[in-house]
Amino acid sequence: MGIGQAAMFTGIVTAVGRGSAVARKGGKGRGRGNGEGVNGLLLTIRAPYKGLKPGESIAVNGACLTVERVVRGGFTVHAVETTTGRTLLGEYAAGRRVNLERALRAADRLGGHFVQGHVDGVAEVTRAEQRGDAWVYDLRVPRAVREVAIPHGAIAVDGVSLTINDLAPDFVQISLIPFTRRHTTLGTLRVGDRVHVEGDVLGKYVRQLCSTAT
Repeated sequence: MGIGQAAMFTGIVTAVGRGSAVARKGGKGRGRGNGEGVNGLLLTIRAPYKGLKPGESIAVNGACLTVERVVRGGFTVHAVETTTGRTLLGEYAAGRRVNLERALRAADRLGGHFVQGHVDGVAEVTRAEQRGDAWVYDLRVPRAVREVAIPHGAIAVDGVSLTINDLAPDFVQISLIPFTRRHTTLGTLRVGDRVHVEGDVLGKYVRQLCSTAT
């Protein structure tokens, strides 16, 4: 996400964009306020949003990024090296479809769950099965995500707020209804695909409280 910024999302995708350009950003300058370098990745994304402004936070496949500039029909975001190191953004190429969500405002309706846009890691789809109109997927998730997962709890997958159907020591299971498959990039998920995952922030707080209480 943007250096020195904090934002919140809901995991309700408001648009699917498409990458139109990917460029490396070099240099050894210092970041704004905390000394973080400016190296990273510049992603230009075509999207239907109106009224975007430079400095605004936006979730791109669940990763909170800062809008560097607004261009005709889209915008450019900067992903610093810390972000590219724990996400798949560095592997994205022009033409890649991405889930988008603008930052939550105080008056907005919370339709999903609280999503910080801090990707915890990458999960791999290990099973995909159609059950009626829905599709069920098993995801091999990082340990940090599994530790805060509970049955019927929340998880963000490529920025989409989803409910955990079931879980085991090495995976969580999610399902996608037709609407979600049509209106996000998750409709094309296949076995072997990798996705961004973020564990429920409330679960993280509970885990932290329990660890400090012992």
